[in-house]
Amino acid sequence: MEPALALEEDNPDSHRRARVRAVLERRKLTDSVSAEQAAASWEQDRFVARARALFYARLMFLTLGLAILAVPDWSSYFGFQGNFAFAGYFAMLLYSVANFTVIDHPKAGRWVTYITLCFDLLIVVVLIAKPQVGGGLQSPLLGTQLIFTTLFAILFPKPLAILPSMLALPITARLDLLLNREVTAVEVLTLLWYSALNFTVVYVLVYLNEREAASHREVVELQGDLKELAVVEERSRLAREIHDGLGASLSSMIIQSEFILGMAKDDSLRSEIQELKATAEESIEELRRNLQMMREDFELTQGLEDYVKTFGDRTQVDLRFERTGLPRKLTPDAQLTLFRILQECLSNAVKHAEPKQVQVKLDYDLDRVHLIVRDDGKGFDLKQTPRGHYGLLNMRERAMKIGGTLIVDSAPGNGTRVSFSLPTSP
Repeated sequence: MEPALALEEDNPDSHRRARVRAVLERRKLTDSVSAEQAAASWEQDRFVARARALFYARLMFLTLGLAILAVPDWSSYFGFQGNFAFAGYFAMLLYSVANFTVIDHPKAGRWVTYITLCFDLLIVVVLIAKPQVGGGLQSPLLGTQLIFTTLFAILFPKPLAILPSMLALPITARLDLLLNREVTAVEVLTLLWYSALNFTVVYVLVYLNEREAASHREVVELQGDLKELAVVEERSRLAREIHDGLGASLSSMIIQSEFILGMAKDDSLRSEIQELKATAEESIEELRRNLQMMREDFELTQGLEDYVKTFGDRTQVDLRFERTGLPRKLTPDAQLTLFRILQECLSNAVKHAEPKQVQVKLDYDLDRVHLIVRDDGKGFDLKQTPRGHYGLLNMRERAMKIGGTLIVDSAPGNGTRVSFSLPTSP
């Protein structure tokens, strides 16, 4: 194994990235997952795990059902004999397997599980009510209804979703009356007892489910906040280091350039030193802008307007800046992308287009911000971008990275118009 490859495999960051990538792929999420998407993925995983548990519980009931069909005394007690009973059994087996195959689907999995669970409950009600002797509220299978209440509450913890299981008891009592069975005082007590147990199970499970979901959402939101705080702290640390290190070096270069400029007598040498000093001043100005954009209180609109004015003064090009709409807060990455695209547009216009005027418009919409840079220069053919020029490609990559759109419209002799748009919400 090559040393570089070995170092990469032993790097903890590589293992961490691989682990994160594996979890995201398993949950079908992207790197830019939001807290809402993470919570929805967790709820889906939880539902799938519980639906699989339901399938294995069905296998147990199907095994007992096969035993009922196989033992003559049991099948005669429930009145399940002949081909019709076997057809019903295999229909239950088929829809259970079909439900298992679609569990992972976000929408179909839930609907199919709910419908098939209602079929299961209907079959249980029939098993409870059908025997003429010892059936109905006297049936030993009446306690099975509690299991279905538990399953409904675990899988679908909503009041209306649990309603079919809660109605099973009054339906059983009504069937007793329709079948001319006498309802005794003990059976009424049994009905009340099981109803109280049902309400207790529903309350406890729904309450615990809501607490669990709320706690998970809170943890996900706290993780997002901690991540943002870590990013802010790291940017602040980098800003201090850059300011104290690189900023001090550039300031020292400017001072030394001024000192040497005062000593130099040759005009060509003074011109070179002056250009060196101007480059250092431009670099330190760029550094200050970058440090400002790394801070939370950076004012994007004012920063763009100041840059346009400074760039126009330096290049002697007629630059006009216009802002419309109410400014909205953008993420640091979005602010940096906007600023870099503006820089690239102005730089390209001055270097290649030879314009007389460049118009810059920053428009804040309800949910998007638009940057439009238009010049009246020479323009160019979009299909014939010169080799080695990656400005347009870099702008498109920056726009795609934050979910924005970039449109470039140009033709020889008709100037160039660059439109950049991105959502204001993160």
